[in-house]
Amino acid sequence: KGSLLRKMPGDRWKQFAGLRAFLAYQWAHPGKQLLFMGTEFGQDGEWAESRELDWWSLQDPDHEGVSRLVRDLNTTYKDSRALWTQDHIPGGFTWLIADDAASNVIAFVRWGNQGEALVCVCNFSGMPHESYRLPLPFAGDWDEVVNTDATVYAGSGVGNLGTVTAHPDPYHGQPASATLRLPPLATLWLTPSAG
Repeated sequence: KGSLLRKMPGDRWKQFAGLRAFLAYQWAHPGKQLLFMGTEFGQDGEWAESRELDWWSLQDPDHEGVSRLVRDLNTTYKDSRALWTQDHIPGGFTWLIADDAASNVIAFVRWGNQGEALVCVCNFSGMPHESYRLPLPFAGDWDEVVNTDATVYAGSGVGNLGTVTAHPDPYHGQPASATLRLPPLATLWLTPSAG
């Protein structure tokens, strides 16, 4: 028994980082999201119908960071057609990296029904990866719209300063690739830049 937070391996920092990475992975993965009460802010104790949630824990920056992340995931999900218009068909999902066990990294694209794209990259290792080569379906700039390691979520702040540039460079069956900083125990969401 216990909360999802307590089931995460490692010390306290790794438990919160793992929870944030998992939540962003879950929101980006095809299917509908389901959370037990309290997971939306990383409640330590298991939910019980006989008592209220531990709302007081939101005074802790780590719990507040999880709550802020869930809010931002919901907002970005609502605004990202790639995450829900083709949720129920195979054409709404493409693997980019499914075989990098050495780095503990996976990546995939979610596709909207009008060609919208959102790339989800998960680094499930406790180490950051510098200069990680990521295959992408388009060349050009990609905005880092979610980074679960951002300081606003009580993360360590490792990231790509908001944007990465993909160059025409075929890699892993995709026509372009970019070099990224992958934060430890974190998930990134990338979307093509509007401009």
